[in-house]
Amino acid sequence: MNGREWTTEDLAEIAKLEEECFPDPWTKRMLADSFLSGSFFGSLLEEEEDGITAYGGIHIVGEEAEIELIATAEMYRRCGRGGKILDDLLEEAKRRGVKAVFLEVRVSNAAAQLLYLKKGFKGLYARSRYYPDGEDALVMKKELA
Repeated sequence: MNGREWTTEDLAEIAKLEEECFPDPWTKRMLADSFLSGSFFGSLLEEEEDGITAYGGIHIVGEEAEIELIATAEMYRRCGRGGKILDDLLEEAKRRGVKAVFLEVRVSNAAAQLLYLKKGFKGLYARSRYYPDGEDALVMKKELA
């Protein structure tokens, strides 16, 4: 397992993994727009010889940040990769002076919610019909010291 920051050359492979992981994936264009926005930081990924296995990204504006993306290829789930990506993103946020980190997670995604709770996030409220398929999102927040 090898961790590194994204490059623009990674966007097509990340978009492919998005399609495998999510019912409403970010497109290559959406990924590129975020990546090039100037506020998208900590864009980290893990890879093996056969390609990218996990990735994450965070938008940072002032003292607040939002985890935009965290995904792990199915065969690499429950191996600690998502947790490592999350730790790295939170560390990047701390380095940049962030005081609070937010994220949204599908209410049906118990595995992700458990990971976020273990990392110190707390549920705030639900956003009704947040996702294109009508599913609600749980908004979570972590205060950084």
